[in-house]
Amino acid sequence: MKYMLMLFEPETDWESRPEELQASLAEHDTFSAWLKERGIAEVGGEALRGPSMATTLRKVGDEMVVTDGPYAELKESLGGYYIIDAKDLDEAIEAAKRCPTGTATEIRPIWDISDFT
Repeated sequence: MKYMLMLFEPETDWESRPEELQASLAEHDTFSAWLKERGIAEVGGEALRGPSMATTLRKVGDEMVVTDGPYAELKESLGGYYIIDAKDLDEAIEAAKRCPTGTATEIRPIWDISDFT
């Protein structure tokens, strides 16, 4: 089953902290290697720019209105994600425990809607 691991962290200006960025990227390389060793497929994943770079569409009446910034003001925001193919939730939890993250990791099963199409 596929799961998305959503990594939450405080917004950080990584470009002004190159040494910390390199250390963080090395942690993610180690995590990716661990997934591979365990036979857990890493289907995808990316780092995301901070919430100050976000654009949000909000429905106002019958129109979608474009606003700058995230949908809600938060102390932490979605900083990146992995999509993994784990045998079950327990294996996804084990992977999430090893995943480097700022403050929290949300695990969410990906809904296979192919049965409905």
